Amino acid sequence: MERILDLLSEQQTWEDFLTYRLLKRRFNWYEFDEADTYVSEKQYRDMVARLQCGEPLSVPTRHLVNKMGSGKKRVVYSFPPEEMIVMKVMAFLLYRYDAQLAHNCYSFRRGLTAHDAIHHLVRTIDNRPMWAYKLDIHNYFNSISIPQLLPILSEVLADDQPLYVFFERLLTDDRALSGDEIICETHGVMAGTPTSPFLANIYLREVDRHFADAGVLYARYSDDIILFAPDRQTLDRHIGELNAFLEKYQLEVNPDKVRIYRPDEAFDFLGFKCKGHHINIADATRQKMKDKIRRKARALQRWRSKNDVDGEKAMKALIRHFNRKFFESDDPSALTWARWFFPVINQTDGLKEIDRYLQSNLRYVATGKHNKANYRIRYDLLKKLGYRSLVHEFYVF
Repeated sequence: MERILDLLSEQQTWEDFLTYRLLKRRFNWYEFDEADTYVSEKQYRDMVARLQCGEPLSVPTRHLVNKMGSGKKRVVYSFPPEEMIVMKVMAFLLYRYDAQLAHNCYSFRRGLTAHDAIHHLVRTIDNRPMWAYKLDIHNYFNSISIPQLLPILSEVLADDQPLYVFFERLLTDDRALSGDEIICETHGVMAGTPTSPFLANIYLREVDRHFADAGVLYARYSDDIILFAPDRQTLDRHIGELNAFLEKYQLEVNPDKVRIYRPDEAFDFLGFKCKGHHINIADATRQKMKDKIRRKARALQRWRSKNDVDGEKAMKALIRHFNRKFFESDDPSALTWARWFFPVINQTDGLKEIDRYLQSNLRYVATGKHNKANYRIRYDLLKKLGYRSLVHEFYVF
């Protein structure tokens, strides 16, 4: 099998990468034209040649970004654009190792998605009484232990020693650029970099395989894990095994997101709420979206009052913001909210709740008040201003 660093210098590799990204709608046309020019002119050659000669990448830049639109921050990393694009093609080629992962790992894979995880869990449970345990690993990508990861990576990349050497050099360099200063820190596989999902998947492959081989109903999507058992005693045994693995791999559980579900309860996973064959939007997901709507509406209302802006103009601004969030995206590689939820849910309660809340806040933006008089602003006007109901768009979908 040809080595990945060698494949990076082949024109066909880059053309295959562009075709794949375009078919997956990961480019808008402007970005595709720019990338097509980059590939047709073979602008990648110098960068790839340096990697093949053993030169390291630049020191990564450390960024603090908002976490899921909340007030919390998370740390991500990036490299210069010419290095990021090469790493994206490298990540594209790393899918050759997908077969080394267990079937119950659903994150960042070809042919398996979060949607498959939900459907598999619901079909397998099939209304049987099952206990469930769900957890979230704290700061997973950036807290992965590199000394623990490297032997796993060496085994996975046994047929590509130059690529292993590249990763070893990359991952053991603890420098990062923070502002104008180079700092030293533990940064795991560096969330935000194109190859970090692959590394995060293989890090816990022993855990995934253990539960797959044991016949336990289990699913992992990156740092989110859920497992099931027919009774509480068996569930507790599985929990003990899982916690032992996480301790072995030096990972911390987020205590606020640990949950045990009784057989008569709906379980939540990846933003979905499942009970029997009913799949809805999870309560926590609804609340997060309502919080985002409230914060944005308050900010727009303050802006409107301070600048004496017309109420309809402020409503249009709120509509545009959430139309992008729900149905469009400035980042063509990102899943929109609707593209994440619409293919899976078969209940509309959550959509109706969010629709009502957004409509209420649209009227608030125009008046500065939450009261019954706001309903003088008719629904037809909201539609005229561009409002798109989630329920309507779901049925269209």
